[in-house]
Amino acid sequence: MSDDRWPTAEERAQGKDTVDVNEIKPIDEKLDEKIKKLNSSRVFKKITPKGDLSWYIKWFSSICLIIAMVLTSANIHPWNLYPATVGMTGWLIVGLLWHDRALIVLNAISVAIYLTGIVNSWFGQ
Repeated sequence: MSDDRWPTAEERAQGKDTVDVNEIKPIDEKLDEKIKKLNSSRVFKKITPKGDLSWYIKWFSSICLIIAMVLTSANIHPWNLYPATVGMTGWLIVGLLWHDRALIVLNAISVAIYLTGIVNSWFGQ
């Protein structure tokens, strides 16, 4: 097997037919600059907010849901319902802040189901 590889489009534009795999080139431009050059609708940047209220709520809620999953896998019932309800409520709030209908519907139904489970554990059977 040779040490050559197929050249990239940029290398072909520079007239290179083959490229040495062992050649290490420094990175000349930043990713944002490359994206601007491409001017393509296929390049997506992260659009979820970072550092605002929704960022803290979503991470706290995600940790609560992980704790709920651990409790569920250890068959610790009904204690698994409490962090799950808190986590789902947090994600419901995030959905409301982001105006995301899918998050709102999913988590509103989840909160109702978990609250039903909590009420049943107190008063049911």
